[in-house]
Amino acid sequence: MRKYLGAFAVLVLGTAMAGAACAAVLDDVKQRGKLVCGVGPNIPGFAFADDKGVIRGFDVDHCHALAAAVLGDPAKVELKPLPPRDAFAQIQNGGVDILTHRFTWTYTRDNGAGMQFLMVYEYDGQGFMVKKASGVKSALELNGASICIGQGTTTELNIADYFRAHNMQYKIVSFADLDEARRAYEDGRCDAWSNDRGSLAARGLALKVRADHVILPETISKEPIGPVVRKGEAQWADIARWTFFALITAEELGVTQANVDDMKKNSPNPEIKRLLGVTDEFGAKNGISNDWAYNAIKAVGNYGEIYERNIGPKTPIGLERGINKLWKDGGLIYSPPFR
Repeated sequence: MRKYLGAFAVLVLGTAMAGAACAAVLDDVKQRGKLVCGVGPNIPGFAFADDKGVIRGFDVDHCHALAAAVLGDPAKVELKPLPPRDAFAQIQNGGVDILTHRFTWTYTRDNGAGMQFLMVYEYDGQGFMVKKASGVKSALELNGASICIGQGTTTELNIADYFRAHNMQYKIVSFADLDEARRAYEDGRCDAWSNDRGSLAARGLALKVRADHVILPETISKEPIGPVVRKGEAQWADIARWTFFALITAEELGVTQANVDDMKKNSPNPEIKRLLGVTDEFGAKNGISNDWAYNAIKAVGNYGEIYERNIGPKTPIGLERGINKLWKDGGLIYSPPFR
């Protein structure tokens, strides 16, 4: 009997220790009084400093949403711009609580690297930019080309696969700094510049004469972009994942930054009531307030508002929603139900 009691005690202790580990990031954020969020370095539309030095963008708004959900205040966030080569080490060693970066979800990154992707909140794909004067109209005309890229990304592997599949030769010219890759391309140190199409559109704004350059029509890869947390932090992963799902669900249900108060008070829709914390206790299940999703939406708006404000067709970035439309509008953006 004592043998079984001992085994049970070990099981209980192990479960308690696992629970404590899962709560570690949430506890740290609460005790610190701020969320530490890793973002990309100077990417217009996604994470960039405006003329007043305030960091803004699509990725940044998701940081503010999570801070609002967990701490009740979107301003309680420390933004850490990180180059790709440093970002993963920062999440692995606890230097940041989450990465809302321009990182592609891949098998290798999600398995055995000490971190996990939560979801996809933007679908992208890799492309090429060339000078119009080159006369190149297709990526299939880049045989023998030199290509500028940034280090620490999936870009080089995608190029290798694409050129090998089409029996073409190429030369990689890589840079630790992504803006240096752009400058090298513009200065003629390589024939083409490759990155995710969204990043080409964003960083391309810094070219001296943007109209002299064109993004070629081919998309050579799948680039599902999503937030990253440290592996083993199950509760924290759930909080962050469902906060971002809440922004998607809000768009689907017509809940906006402007009408969220009215919706919370007057909507008869059962899912809206659950989403905004009027009924059920979804927040309490994860150690945060039941109005966590309301706070996030009130802070930054729904997914569509975030997209249109930062990178949509009416912004300098000019990205159409495309497959980043909601599923009901023919896109791939989708949230599980709040029930």
